This record gives sequence, structure tokens and C-alpha cells, in this order.
Amino acid sequence: MNHAIKEKLAVLPDQPGCYLMKDRQGTIIYVGKSKVLKNRVRSYFTGAHDGKTQRLVSEITDFEYIVTTSEIEALILEMNLIKKHDPKYNVLLKDDKTYPYLKVTAEEHPRLIVTRKLKKDKGKYFGPYPNVIAARETKKLLDRLYPLRKCNKMPDRVCLYYHMHQCLGPCEFPVSKEKNQQIVQELTSFLNGGHGTIKKDIERRMYEASENMDFERAKELRDQITHIESVMEQQKMTMSDQVNRDVFGYSYDKGWMCVQVFFVRQGKLIERDVSIFPFFDDPEETFLSSIASFYLHQNHLYPKQVLVPLGTDTKVLEGALDTDVNIPMRGRKKELVELAEKNAEIALEEKFALIERDEERTVKAVDALGEAMNIEAPLRIEAFDNSNIQGADPVSAMVTFIDGKPSKKDYRKFKVKEVTGPDDYKTMREVIKRRYSRVLKEDKPLPDLIIVDGAKGQMSAARDVLENELGLDIPLGGLAKDDKHKTSELLYGDPPSPVNLDRQSQAFYLVQRIQDEVHRFAISFHRQLRGKGALQSELDDIPGVGEKRRKLLLRHFKSIEAIKNAEIEEMMKLGVPEPVARTINIHLNENQEEPVEE
Repeated sequence: MNHAIKEKLAVLPDQPGCYLMKDRQGTIIYVGKSKVLKNRVRSYFTGAHDGKTQRLVSEITDFEYIVTTSEIEALILEMNLIKKHDPKYNVLLKDDKTYPYLKVTAEEHPRLIVTRKLKKDKGKYFGPYPNVIAARETKKLLDRLYPLRKCNKMPDRVCLYYHMHQCLGPCEFPVSKEKNQQIVQELTSFLNGGHGTIKKDIERRMYEASENMDFERAKELRDQITHIESVMEQQKMTMSDQVNRDVFGYSYDKGWMCVQVFFVRQGKLIERDVSIFPFFDDPEETFLSSIASFYLHQNHLYPKQVLVPLGTDTKVLEGALDTDVNIPMRGRKKELVELAEKNAEIALEEKFALIERDEERTVKAVDALGEAMNIEAPLRIEAFDNSNIQGADPVSAMVTFIDGKPSKKDYRKFKVKEVTGPDDYKTMREVIKRRYSRVLKEDKPLPDLIIVDGAKGQMSAARDVLENELGLDIPLGGLAKDDKHKTSELLYGDPPSPVNLDRQSQAFYLVQRIQDEVHRFAISFHRQLRGKGALQSELDDIPGVGEKRRKLLLRHFKSIEAIKNAEIEEMMKLGVPEPVARTINIHLNENQEEPVEE
């Protein structure tokens, strides 16, 4: 613990609030909240911790805190700070999973659509549904029953839905506001648990149609009943009332927590949500944060009631969520909470083996790599590779691994600008200088380790730029390959020498994955550019052929070769002027290249 942290710990207030932990680069890596800031923050730097908390604490070099007037305010502030700073250790609150909803739009002629976004647009939302398939099946059923318009934009004439009696055809026929409201009310009643009543009404109309010898109509109504039964009545009834509830339960062990959510809609348990994540706070506070995150951060609709296990601070949750939060003490509601807790415990046990295996391949592999190289654990690794064919279309690519896992949002592509011909060393110099000049200018995080795909020459070029031109002291490694183009060894130091890595170790496998990934990324980028050039270059250089004309020719003839062999009259039929058609013919047939020998 450094001196600055000791000084701050001594003057921490005994009030509620949020704290923000920072690493050596000043990046916020964790945000937490507490009823008593003094006790919570001090606990990180005293006593024994599990491995994950030890890892977090080892990265903390500074912290800030914000005092609030209540724990409810602290909980809401925590959500906002996490959303703003996206700290890497707040794994549980970064899940962007959303559920589908059914929405009746507030347009003049309403539509029924499936959406994942909740907006304040006067539309009516129903759900969430366990998955998009369930939402679409329900929509398909409702489309059969209620003839709301189906099209996004109003067409000029009625479509097939009108002839199938699934739309009133407002595009061609007048439909009153009262009629639309009536349909929306019936649909709303159906989705709010009234499908049983509607089913009986359809049965009555089916028998009436049969008595009137209208067997075709009776068959249509019978099919509607069948669809209602198959879509809406598959679930087992769990509650006697029709209240929408979310039921939460959790379990924790070895620094990991599992939270289970049961969705009860119209008295039926329709689906569950499972989240397993590492945690660094008090378990009860982490559970509170996960529930608040579920609604505030992920934009879920509030149910009428939330059920939670014994020991949960319901007042804080009610204040943050503005909905009814209860701890059931008996009956079916208590059984549901206990069932959620039991499922959480089982899920956590089942996942431990996979979690530990993932840690071996990622976090622990990073620690082992740092130990082998005698550097701090390289939590952020950036790797570079160049790609060209005899100097043509030279490109470079960079991949980023954070905590041993690829972070694809941090990948970068480079078109080489200053180098002509196949000069791998100059290419590496250019790309390294462009990358880290920009990082310094924009004050972005620097990597803990840079790896170049190449041996001593590429390393020397990169080191010269980093140290002599940019003034950076960042560990630099190089990847040497064997005669089968596979990773053979990691080089480090000046002069470079092989790092002692067991070829069967997870650290070596991590290096191998990094090299394979950066090579794949560079090759795919080069192929992408080369493909575009091959498709466009021959036509782009012809006078009179712009983008529209080029697309017209390729759409009709399908290939450059077919355009070469086309008659001038055939191009003229597409609207290409005769002088331009002749120029195309002459240009393509005079610029034929000899076939490339393999």
C-alpha cells in the first residue's frame, strides 16, 4: 500500500457513498458503494481476500469517493458511474443482454411489433418474453386474431394480409379511430391474461358458424383456438393470481456469485435469467447492485412486484426501483424464492469447473507470462502483424488482449502510407509510430506489453521508435515461427533472447493464440482490400465510368471478364453512350495481363 492511499484511508468519512478505484494509469477499474465508506474502503487493504479480490487490490494505486445522503442515492449513483466509466472489474453490471417485448405503437393506425428497446413514446409494451422466438410466436398468433396494420409504411393498395382478414386495409379503406381503439383494447386484454375469456368467445362463434353451415369460417375459428392453446397455455400455472412478478435468488462461493431471476407473467413462470460473475464487495450489497443494474442499466420494464430472499434490504431497493419489493415468509411465493436460490446454487456448482478452466487459460496465463518475462502481469497486450504480396497493398493490423481475452473493440487496421515495396521493418516503424503517437495525443491507456510478429529485425525497428522517437518504456516482445509457420518462441530483451516458456503451458498457449489472431486479422484485412481493388480498379480508370455506371455494368454482366467480352451494342442497351462503350471495350481488352503462375 502506497503512502497516498494510507493518507486517504485515515480521513475517510463514516457516511454512505460511492468509491472509485484507479490503477497505475489513472484508469477507473472498479466502482462500489457502501453504507459506511470508511469501513468498506479500508476493508480492501486489510485482512485476507480471495484470489480475485487480491488481484483487484494489487492493481489499485489510488481511489476517489463521493459522499451521498442515503444508501438509495449511493445505489443509483453507482449505476450511473459504472455506465459512464465502464470499469473492467464491474463485470456483473456490464451485461448488455436485453429481452424482447411486444409493442402496440401509438400511431394513427397502430401496429404490433417485436422490439428490444423501451421508449417513452406512448406505445404499449408487454413482456419481457423469454426469447425472440416466443415473442414472434405470440405476435403471429395475435396477427391472426387482431387485424392491425402490418406494413411499416402505408402502401398504395391493400396487400395479402387484407385478403387473409389480418388487416383492415387503412391504406385503401377508411378505418375509424374508435375501431382501432377497440382492437387495441381487446389485444391489451388478451396480453394481460384475458386469453382464456377470448378463447371461450371464439369457441362460441365457432359453434355459431357451424350451426349456420359456414364450415370454412368455423374451421378458421377452430385453428385460432388451437394456436391460442399451443402458444399461450403451454406453461404451468404457478400462482393463483394474475400479478406480474420477478423472483430473485442468489448463491455465492469462492468469490463468485450466481443470481437467478424467474419471470412470472399472468401467474405463469415463463422463463429465467442466469448471471454468474466475480464479486469484490459484501455479498448482500453485491446482490442489491445486481438487481438495481437489472432494471436501471438494462432498461427492463418494472413488474408489479419483486420477490427477494430473507436478508435483502427491501427499503433501499424500493427507493431505487420505485416498485413493490417483498420478502415472502410463507406459501407459494416463498417457495418460488427458495427455488430461485436452489437453482442459483446448482448453477454455480455446475459452472465452477468451466470458470476455473477459463481462468487457467486467461488471467492465470497472463500472470505466468509476466513472471516468465520478469515484468508486471501484462493485463493489456497489443500485438502487430504486417501483410502484403510482394509489396502490393501493404497493410498492418493490431489486436488487443485484456486479461488474456481478445478485446475486439480495441482492434485496429492500418493502411501503410509511407513504405513502398516489401519492407517489413519500415512498415513496422510506421505503424508503431502512428499507433502510439495517437495514443499519447488522445491520452488513451498504454499497453503493458507490445508484441510484434517477427524476430530481432522487427523488434529493433519497433524499439527504436518507442524509445528514441516517442520516449516510451514499454516491454516489447517478438514472436519467432518455425518452418511450419507456427509459434516457436517468444523473444524478449535487448539483445532479444528466448523467454523460458514451457510449450505445454497456458502462458505459451496464450502467446500462440495472440499470434494466430493478429495474423488472421491482418490477412483478412489484406484480402478485403485486395478484393476491392481487383473488382474496381480496371473500371475506375476508364473515362466516363463513374460509380453508378460501374455498378450498372457489374450488376448486369456479373464480372469484369464478361464486360470484356460484351458487344458494344449490348452495353448501349443499358444506357451507356456509344463513345463510352467503345472506350470500355478498348481499355479492358488492351490491358489484359498474363496469367499468374503458381
